[in-house]
Amino acid sequence: MKTYFNFQLTGKKLFPLWAIYYLLVLVPYVVLILTPPIYHQGESNIVATVITLCIFLLIVAIALSWELYFIKTILQHTQQNGTNLRCDYSVGKFMGIVGLGLLLTVVTIGIYAPWFMRNLQRYLIDNTFYKENNFAFKGKGGKLFVILLLSLFIPMIIVGIFTTKALGIVIKNEPIFIQGVYNAIIYIIMIPYLYYIYKWSIDITYKGYHFRLDTKSWPSIGKIAYELILSIITLGLYAPLAYVRLYKYFIEKTKNKTEGTPKIQFNYDIDQQKDYLFILGQALLTVITLGIYFPWSFCKVSQRILEKTSMEKMDE
Repeated sequence: MKTYFNFQLTGKKLFPLWAIYYLLVLVPYVVLILTPPIYHQGESNIVATVITLCIFLLIVAIALSWELYFIKTILQHTQQNGTNLRCDYSVGKFMGIVGLGLLLTVVTIGIYAPWFMRNLQRYLIDNTFYKENNFAFKGKGGKLFVILLLSLFIPMIIVGIFTTKALGIVIKNEPIFIQGVYNAIIYIIMIPYLYYIYKWSIDITYKGYHFRLDTKSWPSIGKIAYELILSIITLGLYAPLAYVRLYKYFIEKTKNKTEGTPKIQFNYDIDQQKDYLFILGQALLTVITLGIYFPWSFCKVSQRILEKTSMEKMDE
């Protein structure tokens, strides 16, 4: 039997949480970026830099705490077959993972970052419940390390060397051209990176089920590339349709990989024209209001997407 998801959060309920982020994170961050450090008479550059860094770290801490509440609010208003998800999150435990992860990432010059990302993902998923049973994240930090190394770090190093030396020698007086080529190559690199990161993140168990992406690399990378290129060519106007097309593609390829259990099929009832116009309209309202309308935009789009997303359990 096919059952649909539901999203019960409204913009009115989300607005107070968004106002906190807007006033305590977004506005201070913009001010910090646009305002250079103020050096008082007799004060060294180091002191001013440390003060700026402390303010930045405070903003980051507030942002991370807010993000935990934001995720919890979203999930607990998500419903499947008449039952809401439940989250058992603790700000103290979450910030402990963040603090230790950041420290070890800095000490290891970034090498620990994949395990830090794994721990964050695992905490959020493992403490989310549906009908008294929790989900569990099975992704490995070592696998993520290989993904980051091969699809991001090594290509970025090669691109850096290529653009600063090879292109610099050939076209010495065209820095804009070099920057354009560099940006184009970065976009190309990001396509397989985004695919492999997403595939790594979909490794979740629930009771006897194990959900993974049932995809092949090149067709999926090609799909992402096609939608991304169209979005860039149209200066973002195509982006809402790219989002729903990619969502449909990947949600329908999320499968239960446990043998001996019923097959579960996810679907999205796409209506390309109506979905596109609806999301585009909500995005424009958010831009026009300088982000104030975001809670209503987010809730309306989420509700539309989830109410058209279904799950069907089928016998083998």
